[in-house]
Amino acid sequence: MLIGDVARRSGVSARMLRHYESLGLVRPTGRTEAGYREYSGDDIRRIFHIESLRSLGLSLRDVDRALNDPGFKPAELVDDLIRQTRDRITRETELLTRLGRIGAAEPSDWEGALHIVALLQGLGSESAGRRQRAALSSSSVAGAPVPVEALVEAVLEERDPNVAGALRWALTQAGEDGLALLAQGLDAPAAEVRKRAVQCIAEFPDGEATALLRKALADSDGGVRRGAALALGARGVTEAIPALVEMVVEGIHDADAADVLGMLALDLAVADRIAEGLVDGFARGGVESAGAESVATESATTGSATSGSAVTESTGTESAAGDSADAEPGAAESGTAAGSGAAESAAAEQTAADSAAARRRLAQALADIPGASAANVLAELAHDDDRVVALTATYILRRRSA
Repeated sequence: MLIGDVARRSGVSARMLRHYESLGLVRPTGRTEAGYREYSGDDIRRIFHIESLRSLGLSLRDVDRALNDPGFKPAELVDDLIRQTRDRITRETELLTRLGRIGAAEPSDWEGALHIVALLQGLGSESAGRRQRAALSSSSVAGAPVPVEALVEAVLEERDPNVAGALRWALTQAGEDGLALLAQGLDAPAAEVRKRAVQCIAEFPDGEATALLRKALADSDGGVRRGAALALGARGVTEAIPALVEMVVEGIHDADAADVLGMLALDLAVADRIAEGLVDGFARGGVESAGAESVATESATTGSATSGSAVTESTGTESAAGDSADAEPGAAESGTAAGSGAAESAAAEQTAADSAAARRRLAQALADIPGASAANVLAELAHDDDRVVALTATYILRRRSA
């Protein structure tokens, strides 16, 4: 079969067939009397083998090895091709995403398109400083479109607090277009992503943002709920009060929560509700009166000492009645009891310290809560056995009456 016929039947151009011949990949079996190349059936099958290997992404050098090297191992080459293909797909996917964001921003000219390209490159940088500069420059060109989707993705992934702050600012400058995308962030599987979404939504004015924050207030993660509660409380939303009270009780960002509760308590109809919520919250947390704690601590200590004495006496009696070998277990029991008593005493002391710290937080949280309910609780705390609690409550009462 002549080269022209082979080219038509195989789909490989005559020029490429000559190139294969020059590389030694395939050689015509013979030539006609006129000197034309003539391909046999085996030659044509080899051509199809070459094309099949090239379709897998092999270079012509690798094709030559595959066909002519007896020690060639296909598995190694296939693994390498898989890796290369995945890398190429990743690059192509990134390019497709970048093009989609440029298209979504609808640039009116090439200057706007190039501005977006530069912004996307900056946001993808490994340098936190460069990412921050890119975020701050996102709206620096008057009239230039802003790729909101890219900003949202960046802010939900950003771990650097300074860069995250710049990204939140950039999103608020771009308008409320990003709220719908941030709402999707509230449904993310990772709690950290949901926290970042709440932080960003909190930067937007009342309206749709408040509705999204209300949704976050019911999140399963405490950190997400706390962020939403602080933002909602600052907007005057009383639904946040239970979560803010919980923050004060647990001692997690309690100062921030107390400030927001104080602001909400400016509405006197809400002040007593907040005071009662704080008292109930601390009661549920196991905070007892100072006197009850003292009795409990003394009882635990006395009980431990009595128990240790009883064990020692019992051991002594057994030692007198038995031989010296029986005395060793009694001594071991006495030591164990003494250790147990010390552990119980230490635990009681820690409980008392934790309770005093909780009462101090309660006093501080009530400082900016007006009304008789808060004043009555502070008056009781002013007589607390813990000196710091008593002094704190006394100072607050004097300041309230000034």
